[in-house]
Amino acid sequence: MSPPVPLPPSQWDFGSAPWPEDDDCVAAGADLEPATIVEAYRNGLFPMPHGGELLWWSPVERGVLRPGDLHVSRSLRRSMRRFRLTIDEDFVAVIDGCADPRRPGGWIDGRIRAAYEQLHAWGWAHSVEVWDDDGALVGGLYGLAIGRLFAGESMFHRATDASKAALAGLVDFLQSQAETDYLIDTQWQTPHLASLGVSTMSRAEYRRRIVDLVDAPAWTWPSSTTG
Repeated sequence: MSPPVPLPPSQWDFGSAPWPEDDDCVAAGADLEPATIVEAYRNGLFPMPHGGELLWWSPVERGVLRPGDLHVSRSLRRSMRRFRLTIDEDFVAVIDGCADPRRPGGWIDGRIRAAYEQLHAWGWAHSVEVWDDDGALVGGLYGLAIGRLFAGESMFHRATDASKAALAGLVDFLQSQAETDYLIDTQWQTPHLASLGVSTMSRAEYRRRIVDLVDAPAWTWPSSTTG
């Protein structure tokens, strides 16, 4: 896959305004243009609408998966042998799975879907797909890749361990490029993610950590890979 399409400068400045110190939600408004979204991530923010309002979030305690921290249990390894993993084979189907209206707490609306499909077309957003033996999509994840930062947006599963397999597949791909200086952003740490090795980082530490990562050379993403 070609490098990401260069983006124009964003008209929004996400780095200079004072942020509330004890609130994960730090801004509202702006737009979902590709340059806006990428600039926000470069400053430690991500969009997540609520009640129709476009909100921007930077958790006080950020969920992150550091290199070498992924915990893959023996049962998960066994489950992974039942699946076929691909990268960027069906981004739209993955975002559809993540946006399933039957899921509680859904936030992926038409605006978000359109924005990330455009970012995928331009080489910024990527997906990991998990398929069963019958060729059905049973899980996956998608997110944004900026330099050596992968900012996970959402994941889903329709089979046991499928979303865990997607995360493990993502880590395997990053490590296959012999990368040790990278970071996977999971937004928040949940008990589910903590069981996989996700830890937390303060907002200030996270923003310091990504300064060099987002300016590092971009990963080389294949159009499709199997595992």
